[in-house]
Amino acid sequence: MYMQPRNYLLYDVFTTDQLAGNPLAVVLDSKGLDTSAMQAIAREFNLSETVFVLPPDNAKHRNRIRIFTPDYEMPFAGHPTVGSAIALAEMAGDGNAAGIFVLEENIGPVRCAVSKHDGATFAEFDLAKLPEPLKLAADPEAIGAALGLAPHEIGFENHRVSFWSAGVPYVTIPVADLEAAARVRLDNQVWSELAPRKSEWAFASPYVYCRETVNHGSAFHVRMIVPGNPSYEDPATGSAAAAFAGAVMHFDRPTDGVSQLWIEQGLEMGRPSRIRLELNVEGGKLAAARIGGHAVKVAEGRLFV
Repeated sequence: MYMQPRNYLLYDVFTTDQLAGNPLAVVLDSKGLDTSAMQAIAREFNLSETVFVLPPDNAKHRNRIRIFTPDYEMPFAGHPTVGSAIALAEMAGDGNAAGIFVLEENIGPVRCAVSKHDGATFAEFDLAKLPEPLKLAADPEAIGAALGLAPHEIGFENHRVSFWSAGVPYVTIPVADLEAAARVRLDNQVWSELAPRKSEWAFASPYVYCRETVNHGSAFHVRMIVPGNPSYEDPATGSAAAAFAGAVMHFDRPTDGVSQLWIEQGLEMGRPSRIRLELNVEGGKLAAARIGGHAVKVAEGRLFV
């Protein structure tokens, strides 16, 4: 049966270069698709996330978006938020792809700001939920062993293994240096025996970071591995950077004011990415935080479903 075609876009997010960063599918005109259809389409694209754009529940907001991995729906995710905000701003046809608007996500309303400079489009969003610490029962040495690292390679300065969530939980794992980060290999069996769950069907992912960086101007070098059979590495993870803000606040204790930190990711897998984490600190506490990055369109097409 012939169906009205639905337009879709492919963007690479947290990069200004095509075929770098984290790829994202954005399905436009998603009215009429139920949850099972969205899940099936996300599985067809087989990217880490696919976004479905819907009319907003509140007429003052730009759109409602639903975010799916190939296996389940996410309450919130960073690169889909940045990529969707840039795609919708560029589609507006105002010439400079700039604007401030709200996207409705399962986690709640998310305020986005889009700007364009020197031909590159940048978007940032306010965290709908600030990071909170979660209880972690697993021993840090056991966590290191699940990543193929020795006990002396886990931790640096006062940074220790911790567990945070700003909507999606991550185990944040400091490692000694770039060499240790490069040798990370996740043992799925061991991880499944000790890692906390983020849902009944999935385990929280390890977010490995070190202070040593490849690029000048980066504050941290990170890797994020999604456990599973098989596991896979994510080239840029905004929701993990949001959770990581909790670790930065706890261990580094930035002074009052606004701090901007660039996080590099995806270098080991050949998809370099840059994520900007902005912290608003008041009275020694995190008052607000934002995740930002660039995105570039790489393809567009039509779905006949």
